[in-house]
Amino acid sequence: MPRPAAADAAADLPYQDPTLPIERRVDDLVARLSPQDKAGQLFHPMGTLQDVDTPNTEFGLPALRPTIEERRITHFGLLGTKPTPREFAEWHNEVQRIALARPLGIPVTFSTDTRHPLSADPRNALTGDPESESPAGFFSQWPETLGLAAIGSDEVTERFADVVRQEYRAVGLHVALHPQVDLATEPRWARVFTTFGEDVDLVSRMAAAYVRGLDGAHPDGESVAAMVKHFPGGGPQKDGEDPHFPYGREQVYPGGRFELHLKPFIAALEAGATQMMPYYGMPVGTEYEEVGFGFNRSVITGVLRERLGFEGIVCTDWSLISDGTALGDEVSARAWGAEHLTPRQRLLKALDAGVDQFGGEYRTDLVLDLLRTGEVSMDRIDRSVRRILTEKFRLGLFDDPYVDPERAERVAGRAEFRAAALDAQRRSLTLLTNRTGPATDTPCLPLRPGLRIYAEGIAPTALSEYAEVAAEPEGADVAVLRVRAPFEARDGLAAGFHAGSLDFAEQDRDRILTLAKRLPTVLVVYLDRPAVLGALADEPAAVLADFGSCDEALLSVLFGRAAPQGRLPFDLPSSMRAVTESRTDVPFDTADPQFRHGHGLRYESCPSL
Repeated sequence: MPRPAAADAAADLPYQDPTLPIERRVDDLVARLSPQDKAGQLFHPMGTLQDVDTPNTEFGLPALRPTIEERRITHFGLLGTKPTPREFAEWHNEVQRIALARPLGIPVTFSTDTRHPLSADPRNALTGDPESESPAGFFSQWPETLGLAAIGSDEVTERFADVVRQEYRAVGLHVALHPQVDLATEPRWARVFTTFGEDVDLVSRMAAAYVRGLDGAHPDGESVAAMVKHFPGGGPQKDGEDPHFPYGREQVYPGGRFELHLKPFIAALEAGATQMMPYYGMPVGTEYEEVGFGFNRSVITGVLRERLGFEGIVCTDWSLISDGTALGDEVSARAWGAEHLTPRQRLLKALDAGVDQFGGEYRTDLVLDLLRTGEVSMDRIDRSVRRILTEKFRLGLFDDPYVDPERAERVAGRAEFRAAALDAQRRSLTLLTNRTGPATDTPCLPLRPGLRIYAEGIAPTALSEYAEVAAEPEGADVAVLRVRAPFEARDGLAAGFHAGSLDFAEQDRDRILTLAKRLPTVLVVYLDRPAVLGALADEPAAVLADFGSCDEALLSVLFGRAAPQGRLPFDLPSSMRAVTESRTDVPFDTADPQFRHGHGLRYESCPSL
C-alpha cells in the first residue's frame, strides 16, 4: 500500500532510510520534531475501533482524528473489536493514513490488553468479561495465564505468545499490555487470574518464555513489544484490594519480600522486554517513598533504571494524572500519595521519577507548559522521545506501517491456532479429587459414555454428544456442576473486579453438598482466585479446577478422550482465617492449605499419560 504524499516527500530524509542504523534514524527524526510533536509521543490513551471522527461517550474519549492531528498523539490502547480480521485491519490502515499524512509521517502504535483468554469472550457466562481483558472476538481462545502456569511448560507458553504475536501483527496490534508477572501472594487480589500464580521460579520461567514468544526471537519488524506489568510487583495488596480504587492503594510487605517480587521482572528483562508498566499501588512501610509506583523515583529510577539497567520505555498504568469518565461513572485520577498535587504537579513528579509515557492521558498541554517555564528541560523530554521512537522503528512501523486485510483473514484465528488453544484448555484442567464409589474400585472420572447426566453450566447440545442429557437430577446417573470461585458483589467499576471473601456463600455450598449426597457429582470450579473449597472438596465424587476451558475441552476430559494435565499454580487455602492471618507478600503462607501448589491428579488408565 503506498504511503501518503507527505511521507513520500520526506522519503529521502535519513530517518526514512531503512539501510541506516535505528539510532541514526531516531536522532535525525528527533531533531526535526517540534515541541508539540514531542509532547504527543509521551501519551498513550485509549481508542475504540469506531468512526475516527466520533468521540466515545461511554469512556469519555475524544475522536481519533483530532487526537492525532491536533494533539500529535500516535499511541493508542484499543478497546473493543471488529466482527472480522479484515475489518480490523482496514480500520487500522485508515488510522495509519491519517497519521502518515501529517508532516514527518509518524505512524501510530496500537496496543491492547489480553484478548486470547477464553474468559475475554463476553459470551462465556461462567467467566464473564473481566475489566482487564478485551473481547476475544475472532482470535484463538486459550486458557488464562493461570492455565498456562497450570500446564507449566515453557514451550507451551512460548508457543502461545508466538500465536499472539502473529495474530496481533496481522490485524495491526504492535504492543501487548502484558504479560502480568506479579506474584499472586495475596489470594484475595482481583488480578490473580491474569498472573502465573505464586511460585517465583515458575512465574519467572513463564515470564521469560512469554516475552521470547512475543518479541525476543523476532527482531525483524514482526515482533510484538511486551509491556510487562506491574513493576515492581502488584501482588502484595493490603487485604487483597486493588489499587484501581482508593481503598486498595496500599501495598504492604510484612514478610520483607520486596526483592522476591522483582525476580519475574528481572527474568522478563533478561528475555528482552522493552517496556515496563508500574502499578498504581504505593509501598507502605518500606525504604521506598510512600507514593504510587508511577510517581516513585526511588523505584523507577533507583531500582529499575539504575540497579537493573533498564533503558526501555516506562509507561504508567492508566489515568494517574487527570480525573475522567468510564462506563458513565466519574473516575478520580489514581494518584495515590499524590492526591494533593495538581495534574500539572503530578505529571512533573512522574517525569522526574523516570516515566516516559502516560497511559490513558491526553495532557500534552501540561508538557508544553512545563517546557515553557523551564521546569522540564528539552533534553529530559528528548530522552523519553528517543526511547519511544526507537520502539516504533524496531517494530518496523516506519518501513511498513500498513497491514494486509487478506493476510489478516488468513492468520487471525486460523485452524492451527484454534487447535493449539483447545489443546491448552484441555491440558490446563487440574484434577483435585477423584473418588471411587461405595460399590466399586473405579474412580468417578473419566465418565463412561452414554450415562444420563444432569449438568449445570454446560450447553445441552455439547453434552448430548457424550451422554444422555437429564433435565433434572432425578433419574440422572451423574451430576456435573460448573461454578466459579466466589467473590463479593460490588457496584460501579468495582463490579468488574472479583475481590473479597473466598468462601462460598452458605446457600450455594449447601445446595452443592445436598446434590452430591444424592448422586455422584463432579464439581468443576473456575478458579480466577484460590477459592476456599472446604467441604466442597470432600463430598463430590470428583473436583476439577478450571482455568478457562470451553465445553468441548471440558467434556473431552470428563469423558476420557483427553486427560487433565494441570497442576495448581497456587495453594488453595483451608479457610478465610488462614488467608487473613497470612503475610501479604510471602508465597505459600496460608496455614495448612487444603491443596498445595503443584497438586494435580492423573487418569492412571489414560494411554496418553
